Amino acid sequence: MTERMDQLTLSCPNCAQPIAESDRYCEECGIDLTAARAFGADPATAPDGSAAVAGDASFGGHAAGALPSHALATGTPGAAGTHGGPAFGAAMPGGAPFGSAGHVAAGTASRAGTPGAAAGVGASTEAPTVELPAFGGADDHPLGSAAVAPVPSGATGDFVLAAPVLATETETPAGADPWSGVPSGDSRVCVGCGAQRIDTDGYCEVCGLAQPRPRDHQERALNGVCGVSDRGHRHHRNEDAFAVAATSRPDGVPAVVAVVCDGVSSATRPDDASQAAADSASEALLEALEAGEEPEAAMTNAIMVAAQRVDELADEFEREPSRNAPACTIVSAVLTEGRVTIGWVGDSRAYWFPDERSGSQRLTVDDSWATRMVEAGLMSEAEAFADPRAHAITGWLGADAIEVEPHLTSFVPTTPGTVLICSDGLWNYAEGAADLAAVVPADARTKPLQAAQALARYACDRGGHDNVTVALLPVEPPEPALPDHPPTLVGQALDDQGLDSPTIQLREGES
Repeated sequence: MTERMDQLTLSCPNCAQPIAESDRYCEECGIDLTAARAFGADPATAPDGSAAVAGDASFGGHAAGALPSHALATGTPGAAGTHGGPAFGAAMPGGAPFGSAGHVAAGTASRAGTPGAAAGVGASTEAPTVELPAFGGADDHPLGSAAVAPVPSGATGDFVLAAPVLATETETPAGADPWSGVPSGDSRVCVGCGAQRIDTDGYCEVCGLAQPRPRDHQERALNGVCGVSDRGHRHHRNEDAFAVAATSRPDGVPAVVAVVCDGVSSATRPDDASQAAADSASEALLEALEAGEEPEAAMTNAIMVAAQRVDELADEFEREPSRNAPACTIVSAVLTEGRVTIGWVGDSRAYWFPDERSGSQRLTVDDSWATRMVEAGLMSEAEAFADPRAHAITGWLGADAIEVEPHLTSFVPTTPGTVLICSDGLWNYAEGAADLAAVVPADARTKPLQAAQALARYACDRGGHDNVTVALLPVEPPEPALPDHPPTLVGQALDDQGLDSPTIQLREGES
């Protein structure tokens, strides 16, 4: 979750879906907002003294204390409140190849068309077996201390939470396919109870469970690059987006591209912003690389193209009350001709992990409040990231951005390894390069998709408080070139000296 420091937000007290002040009912969960606001003095008691319960059995069956909508200021110290629902699988292994002539790409669902396995040379076409269920729930919001009433045991902020169900605890009903992210015709099966009664709004008419959506869990794999994105346990939607693609330079040298974008939660339609940025940046990179542009110039241009596309969303969507225009962060990587080029804006990150893990390093510097405090010498890194304002970003793509300044870095790896780019849903649980290196599987370079799955599972199993997206680019340095000069023949010279054993003499350093 990426947030802005200057943003006030109204949200549903039951599912945290953004709402307007004039809304009577929540479009996401159906709760009566008028009644919820009326119970605001005591979130656990209705005016008549009875227990006030927010929610409806037909929309998940969980009861939560009804609270008024809160005006939330990002960065205000306080408790975080979420409403946890039952777990369900929501994976979409792979994705159909797509892209313009001359390149192959596997991106997000809206570009890939029908979900499936997108496999390049050497990539497996079998559906992965990793279990990364998405969980019903809502976004986390920091609440001002004045707005937070005393909460009973087992509560976080303003909602009583069901204990999160981890991937290892999920039980799949007989006949249900938790990995089917896109329903097929009228034969859709509820991932919670197995009933074939899913209404047009995506809820099971038997148990009330909201069914998986295509973006809840996505996996894409090509030869040389792959990515995995998961909604996590607490968000009601996936506001991350990614794209992975492969193409060739004019001289035939291969090039691979990965883009990860994280929607700004306090902005209007952050999921659309991240999707638009990932798609447009990936396409711009492919076109530039195919045209022979240098990776650094191609990267700068791609980020600016993505920024322009996100800017345009401000005119395409009506701005939600008390929210900024659509916005997101971006980090992208290009690997071609043995050179790695990274570009970013915001707090999504890139890391380099050699196979032996010594020399692992972070390649990006966050555009965030925490980074500014550390750079100014006002706080240590540990203190800054422990502050509630740590993830307030100072750079993003969107119409409200004062100026977009892409950051660039590039290097030529001398040892085999893996480039990792990710949203903060992963690095929140292992912030330092050494800490994250201990989590990245040892065979990440040779099995990148399995490694990306493992990293997404790692974040989910530790709470999954945010959407998590990971993309990996395996790096294999080119073999040293042989000398381009021929060996020196000295057979005739030996014959002249009376020697009858002609040999080939090699210059010093050759073998």
